[in-house]
Amino acid sequence: MTGRDQTEDMQGSVRWAFRCGSWTPSRCEWLFAARCIQREEKDRIGQFVFTKDAKSAMAGRLLLRKFVCERAGIPWSEIRLERSTKGKPYLAAPLKVGSDSGEAWSFNLSHQGDYAVLAAEKGFQVGVDIMKNTMPGSSSVPEFFRIMTRQFTAHEWSIIQSAGLEQQRLAAFYRHWALKESFIKAIGTGLDFNLQRVEFHLSSEPVTQSQVLRQTKMHLDEREEEDWIFEESLLDADHHVAVALGPADKPGVACRPSSLPPPTTFTLLSFSDLIASASPLTEEDSTYWDSFKMKADAPQRQRETRTSK
Repeated sequence: MTGRDQTEDMQGSVRWAFRCGSWTPSRCEWLFAARCIQREEKDRIGQFVFTKDAKSAMAGRLLLRKFVCERAGIPWSEIRLERSTKGKPYLAAPLKVGSDSGEAWSFNLSHQGDYAVLAAEKGFQVGVDIMKNTMPGSSSVPEFFRIMTRQFTAHEWSIIQSAGLEQQRLAAFYRHWALKESFIKAIGTGLDFNLQRVEFHLSSEPVTQSQVLRQTKMHLDEREEEDWIFEESLLDADHHVAVALGPADKPGVACRPSSLPPPTTFTLLSFSDLIASASPLTEEDSTYWDSFKMKADAPQRQRETRTSK
């Protein structure tokens, strides 16, 4: 455990990131990773059409298991992860910080663009979302904004539209979107939640890679929510990440954000870090690599087919 890991553990905060986009797994790495996740997870990942999605999902499952194993001290082989009806991952048994504290870990995962990220906190609800600042693929920026109009309030649109140049407006859009998604994921409601019920009032400070902002405020049904805090930072120039932290679901117990430890930036992990505590759960399946390679080769085959016509 590094000095940074020890600090995170004492504070009850974990912020990890893995760069899936630049990960080109070898046969040995991919097959070992597949052996270290639950069979149903492996089967689900095997159904992805695109390599990028398969890598992101695999990294996410390894991040979750690493967290549970190293922070809760549960042996890798005994970890049982399940999904809620809304798709939020959870443990079959809650993670307790200690026998005398009564606090449980909450954790959440997101992957988009080039990264998979995990955020976890003791005694708070947690949601995390990462967004890559990219141009919309099938429409112009004005048309893209028109399609998304109903997801934001008039105040939020005024901030987005006044951000400056087109790329700056997109960055403001994705910043708001990451904040909304982090909150939705923290409360676990999925797509049933009306996003216009939440309105974000951004910090005037720019979001950077070097520090974590906690000044942004959320209004729910037009009232400021003092029991929720939002962390914002950049993983790189193109990836905005937001973490929502709210009161734990404990009747009669108020968990105030003021009791949180100082914010910490995301630690970038290597593949070796991901599997440092891993142990195989299943036998090796060589066909799983063959399937993965077919996904990886598909874009190249499509280019070659178009060139030959």
